[in-house]
Amino acid sequence: MRLDSNWNRRGFLGTVGLIAGAMFAPRKLFALNRAAAAVSTKVSGFGHTGNPYEELGVTTLINCEGTMTTLGGSLPHPQLEAVMTMAGRHFVSISKLEVAAGNRIAQMLKLPEGYTALVTSGAAAAIQSGLAGILTGGDGKLIRQLPDLTGMKSEVIIQKSHRNPFDHQLRSTGIKLIEIETADDLRAAISNRTAMMHFTNFANAAGQIKVDEWVKLARQYNVPCMNDAAADTPPVSHLWDYANLGYDLITFSGGKAIRGPQCAGLLIGRKEMVANALLNNSPNEDTIGRSQKVGKEEILGMVKALELFLAEDHDALAKEWQARLELISRQITRVPGVSTSFFVPDIANHVPHMRITWDEARISLSVEQASKLLRSSKPAIAISGEEEQPGLAMNSFMLQPGEDKMVAAQLTTLFREHAV
Repeated sequence: MRLDSNWNRRGFLGTVGLIAGAMFAPRKLFALNRAAAAVSTKVSGFGHTGNPYEELGVTTLINCEGTMTTLGGSLPHPQLEAVMTMAGRHFVSISKLEVAAGNRIAQMLKLPEGYTALVTSGAAAAIQSGLAGILTGGDGKLIRQLPDLTGMKSEVIIQKSHRNPFDHQLRSTGIKLIEIETADDLRAAISNRTAMMHFTNFANAAGQIKVDEWVKLARQYNVPCMNDAAADTPPVSHLWDYANLGYDLITFSGGKAIRGPQCAGLLIGRKEMVANALLNNSPNEDTIGRSQKVGKEEILGMVKALELFLAEDHDALAKEWQARLELISRQITRVPGVSTSFFVPDIANHVPHMRITWDEARISLSVEQASKLLRSSKPAIAISGEEEQPGLAMNSFMLQPGEDKMVAAQLTTLFREHAV
């Protein structure tokens, strides 16, 4: 395996000027392909209908559930298609591109001194590679050895209430998760085996140790700490808030509200840790993260997506999303027995939501039945209930123009058809 040790340290700080200048000067870099870019490609064979999903027999959905990976995340900004097409017409050193993109992202987000970013294949890959870099440092032997932790630290401390399926990415490195509940538990758990303290951002309210106290304890005991904030934009400030708090590594999904490539994510953190994360990841071979490839197209697409995301009027978007929900509410509450209420989740998917409930004595329909019937309707609508909450819950920020009216009509028809 070849490891780029220059990139790992000095390369991050001083060798990227030329590549950065060329990478983000489109007139120079893509001049040879200007004519080709202007020619539209006529599709023959598969895709000729304009809906390749239907050609495969797969039903497309109106998405009322939000940026769910199981539904394809989000729909990327239209401008990403052009930038990613440009990226696909050239070869480039992926490691140097990652450095240049990371430095550009750090500038855009105004990250603290000594921080940079790495484009990964989603937030899950950022979690795994970030921890792997902490475990191995820049040692090629240890990198090749993972998940065998011989000679390395082997434990990660996490609050019991913060356990979730995504911590599988932590466990894949070979570490043991040490569950704690209180600050005293944490102090007792720290040992010479402790590699990292992990925080799950959307579980902030559930844990006894909050997001600001967690990082203070990590600093006190000189233990690296990571914050998984995958779905936690908006607000846009979360992209830099946790770095400013002092977290060593922070992860985000690129294909959720940022509307970047679905298979992209971000690892934001201290430069040396981010450098070591890349050494444990594609394009480096014989690494635990080799399977988590992120292409040149996704890397440049992520940079462009962040540029667009930062420039958006987020208050205006929130008002638009709320207005869509209110339109649906006005229509469906005309059906006797149907009611709605509005809420915004505290952290993850922090956008306007609506809960739809009904009197089952007046409308003979369970939540599960309603969700299933909507999935099989035409148009098919993805909307479901929440654990331990009544009714259906939906948001509108992944709806396309006019789909709010379609959802309102379909829900109204559903409730009227099942009225007692």
